Amino acid sequence: MGVEQCLARARDRLMSLQDIEGWWKDELETNVSIEAEDLFLREFLGIADPEVTRQTANWIRHSQRADGTWATFYQGPADLSVTVEAYWALRYAGDPVDADHMTKAADYIRSEGGLERSRVFTRIWMALFGLWRWEDLPALPPEVILLPKQVPLNIYDFACWARQTVVSLTVVGAHRPVRSMGINLDEIRTGATPPERELAPAGTVARRFQRLDQALHHYENRPHRRLREWSLRRAEQWIIARQEADGCWGGIQPPWVYSLLALYVRGYSLHHPILAQGLAGFDAWTIVEDDMRRLECCQSPVWDTCLALIALADAGVDPDDSQMEAGARWLMDQEVHVVGDWAEQRPHLAPGGWAFEFENNFYPDLDDTAEVALALRRINHTDARKVNRALDRAVEWVQGMQCQDGGWAAFDADNCSPLVAELPFCDFGEVIDPPSADVTAHVIEMLCELDGDGLGLKVDPVVVDRGVQWLSDEQEDDGSWYGRWGANYIYGTGAAIPALISAGISTDDARVVRACRWLESVQNNDGGWGEDMRSYTDREWRGRGESTPSQTAWALLALIAGGQASGEAARRGVAWLVENQRRDGDWDEPWYTGTGFSGDFYIRYHLYRLVFPVMALGRWVRAIEDEA
Repeated sequence: MGVEQCLARARDRLMSLQDIEGWWKDELETNVSIEAEDLFLREFLGIADPEVTRQTANWIRHSQRADGTWATFYQGPADLSVTVEAYWALRYAGDPVDADHMTKAADYIRSEGGLERSRVFTRIWMALFGLWRWEDLPALPPEVILLPKQVPLNIYDFACWARQTVVSLTVVGAHRPVRSMGINLDEIRTGATPPERELAPAGTVARRFQRLDQALHHYENRPHRRLREWSLRRAEQWIIARQEADGCWGGIQPPWVYSLLALYVRGYSLHHPILAQGLAGFDAWTIVEDDMRRLECCQSPVWDTCLALIALADAGVDPDDSQMEAGARWLMDQEVHVVGDWAEQRPHLAPGGWAFEFENNFYPDLDDTAEVALALRRINHTDARKVNRALDRAVEWVQGMQCQDGGWAAFDADNCSPLVAELPFCDFGEVIDPPSADVTAHVIEMLCELDGDGLGLKVDPVVVDRGVQWLSDEQEDDGSWYGRWGANYIYGTGAAIPALISAGISTDDARVVRACRWLESVQNNDGGWGEDMRSYTDREWRGRGESTPSQTAWALLALIAGGQASGEAARRGVAWLVENQRRDGDWDEPWYTGTGFSGDFYIRYHLYRLVFPVMALGRWVRAIEDEA
């Protein structure tokens, strides 16, 4: 089968997946802690359903590995906290302690120090059911909501995803509720010291924060009554104000769950419209297949749709095609027009841009905005003036969200405080949102392409130059770029080279040449590219891993932009995609190539295996034709 036939089959497959309303969306798969915590939430709220529990337990058992453990990504190392939560969920579902799969899990948990060594968030769930003392958790009082922006550790020092979670958990922690689940977990206790209780060396920042935690514990034992109630009311109203139209919070599972818990312990009935809508919203995130139930931690319709449109345009689909127009119309309807948390740092900036999810108006992001703009410019619109006005707003908002150092972050500007990560409470994932190479690259590409379209958009060349300089400074010694939101250096490099070329950098430039050479050096023997998630914590894994369709496509996108389309590396990569395509035009990709929190939380975007190969193959075919 030739490349053109492979591309045509993949293009047709992608077009067949479009929803009648114009959008694309495929599953976001994570790890079983999402399902376990869903069961815990339902039990705590008194809405547990035996059938829901049974089907969810089936999925958790199905996801267990032969050694009895669970991981945060496909073929990854065992994760203690995920295994503790999965084991606990199965105990709750009725699995006997002496069952083979349970004894294997318990053996692993004890070998790693027991449930005492699990993350703080796991032990918060335990505290809700009397399996851990609230007093033994790191303190974070609700009075943090009162801190002005100028004071360190205020809530806007946290990234938006952490901010919503933290505010809600301060409310839950202040009330210290306990419900009985009717079981204990004594068989996986070891008496080990929790990680945050291990005394840090004297004089270190960590030691000072441990002292702060001790002081906060003293305050928690006897809080100022009026100040505490004022703080709780402020936090309660802050949470309510940020519920989205579909009932969620932040468009992601953690703040959604914790916001429901916070309002519930504040006395809101499950029949109250806020809680009722919040609980009902989970139905759209639930997948039941083969008598197993799982949940998405997030949904990505805007992201999937704009990438699909770009890919189809690259594959040669006519810009007047009805499906392209339908996708563009749907995206236009998703433009964010309200002021969100981003305005705390940019109070005079008008809204403009797009979010990731169906409903997330308070948190549009720079990555989606950049890719939506790139998608819209590839389509002939029936109302071009309307689209141009939206793009003009997007350009203004994106430029206004540039960080002081010249880069762009995902959701906020200048959200770089290193102090919040030092809190003993924050032992899980990223809690700040600094600029990243992949987001910065996408924004540069957007601004440069729109600037060259002759639409009269007000792109500031100084903004672009500062972004290019930031991106250049972030290049690694080996020529690659770190990927914050995708795995990892292949993703970062796959974004950076097209951006530099869009900005007018020559393919002979040393930055581009070094990056292409790095990609060639990490190409697998089979012709594809892959990078294991362990590259986030172990430099030996940089650019190493089983070949995957999405990561092979990312490498190809970089090589094609870097003028290497006809080179041996690119031809071998294209051949790998052709040879590994399924008959239906799709590819198989069980590996996780999306990143939530590096080192802790990873995502398998089910559409990545199709949309990026279509993009790469389309650009390769065009590049080879242009060279002929």
